[in-house]
Amino acid sequence: MIITVTLNAALDRSLSVPAFKLGHRHRSSDVLVLAGGKGINVARALKLFDVPVVATGLAGGRTGTWIVEELTEESILNDFVRIRDESRTSTAVVDPTGGTYTEINEWGPKVSGDEIEFLLHKLRYLSQGASTVVLAGSLPRGVDESFYADAVREMTRLGARVVLDSEGEPLRRGIEAEPWLVSPNQREAEQLVGQEFEDDDDFVMALDTIAEMGARNVHITMETGCFALVREERQVRRYHARAPQLEPVSVLGAGDVLLAGWLAARGEGASVEESLCLAVAAGSASVLRVGAGRFDPAEATRLASLVEVNELQPVAGS
Repeated sequence: MIITVTLNAALDRSLSVPAFKLGHRHRSSDVLVLAGGKGINVARALKLFDVPVVATGLAGGRTGTWIVEELTEESILNDFVRIRDESRTSTAVVDPTGGTYTEINEWGPKVSGDEIEFLLHKLRYLSQGASTVVLAGSLPRGVDESFYADAVREMTRLGARVVLDSEGEPLRRGIEAEPWLVSPNQREAEQLVGQEFEDDDDFVMALDTIAEMGARNVHITMETGCFALVREERQVRRYHARAPQLEPVSVLGAGDVLLAGWLAARGEGASVEESLCLAVAAGSASVLRVGAGRFDPAEATRLASLVEVNELQPVAGS
């Protein structure tokens, strides 16, 4: 069983707008409304992989009610803490002709200390039957930046492998709590290490730096694939998994699907190389569809054979 935790759950609206231009009036050719937030996206993808998963987090107001109802409609097991303030709505404008997307994300609700404590109590209960806990996404207002660090330590103490996917100071503090895996995208990783990445050596240096900060395993995701540092059998190995070239419809949530693919493959006992192939292939398959966390598993299986995985060596002197 995998538990996904989304503190800043959202109602995600994806609008398909051909030839989208700023400052012009448009009519959307299609509208897709889903429950969203990074942890929910991971749960949706895990469900497509037939991995047992429970989605939890915070949900408030009518929007929160809709989020829970939508997850139930998708047959995704869920157990959210209801909060007083209204959950956020996020909007993505997808231009299928230009291959672009524009995100507009609200800040989200303000959360009280009692509501956070109730969530931690629920996590302690749920994690007793879980192999892995995924903490993902931004923190809503009122939640201390140390929340993820505290949760990582608590869930690890209870015996779960903890995955962290966030950004900024909450991510930095969370890494110091030594999670089993962190999965930032390139921009988030650049912020962590304080420099932009230009070549493979820069990515390898970043993998090692983030691991030295406390993470046991590290993924750095991007539209073209993934760099990974994996600890296995007392060895540390570094990889670059390159995705096949595709014409994306929407890249929103591709990193969440990649993470789900990795967890699904590792849970089935696949090798590191096989797991990276499936993970990157699933992320690639997801860019062919509008809606975060959605992909065709058969397409992911087909694309897995096209993913190129190379082992990388440490940077000399690092």
